[in-house]
Amino acid sequence: MKATSISHTFGHLSDPRVNRTQRHSLIDILTISICAIICGCENFNDIEEHGKTKEDWFRQFLALPNGIPSHDTFNDVLNRLNPHEFGHAFTPLRLYRVGEKSG
Repeated sequence: MKATSISHTFGHLSDPRVNRTQRHSLIDILTISICAIICGCENFNDIEEHGKTKEDWFRQFLALPNGIPSHDTFNDVLNRLNPHEFGHAFTPLRLYRVGEKSG
């Protein structure tokens, strides 16, 4: 996996899953999810479909050893993230984007 701004921003988050259920890396799940939402995806099925449609592109910088996660995996992992931890990680990224637009 290549380092990206998403991996730098969210790479420190705690993974809410037990080791035996980690078929996909947390950063892969987060990267696909964030990109899909920016592109207008509105639910977990959309996120999975976006990932499958753009899989070749994602493979340029994500490992994806088990392919694109299922919509159930996106749902389970994203809903189990610590919201305070995620929000704290997301704030600098949001502030950067706001500052970029006004500058």
